[in-house]
Amino acid sequence: MVINYCFSHRIGNIVFGWNTGQKDGIDIGKKNNQNFVQIPTARLKKRIEELCFYYGIVFTETEESYTSRSSFLDNDLLPKFGEKPASVKFSGKRIKRGLYQIKNGQTVNADTHGSANILKKVKTQLNLDLTKVRRGALTLPKRYDLYKNLNKLYRKRCEGAFLTTFTTSALDSFVFQPKEMSTKTIW
Repeated sequence: MVINYCFSHRIGNIVFGWNTGQKDGIDIGKKNNQNFVQIPTARLKKRIEELCFYYGIVFTETEESYTSRSSFLDNDLLPKFGEKPASVKFSGKRIKRGLYQIKNGQTVNADTHGSANILKKVKTQLNLDLTKVRRGALTLPKRYDLYKNLNKLYRKRCEGAFLTTFTTSALDSFVFQPKEMSTKTIW
């Protein structure tokens, strides 16, 4: 479904944020630990990577450390895991689930903000222009229901295994052009 979405919206590049060992030593409560650790994220990543290779979509994996803490809009430093200097202080903060507060007190969607930081980590590698990414694109993301075109029986079978919605922001309007397909970014 993600690949079909990419084709129908002329998206030629998927950037996947990943932290090796992200589930090791997690302590979010017994029940939450059991639920979170059972999510097959590595299998999902591998399958998306295989499909991207098969269909000619560029798949880029990057480590995503500090992407939720560093402020994209305030142009904070974005260190790699284990390389954070002691003097680094991030200008924004996550104030509650789903909201990130930037230096001037305004709030943006935390997921799209983190996704913009993931893109920032690979912008030179992929030659991305992120100058169009502003507060408006990160405040109110568009929500896409990837299941709406599937028949009802198939949707009911998948409900427990997959998310029913896929979130992206207005970032999908910036363009990078490998070959003939322009690139938009989804998350």
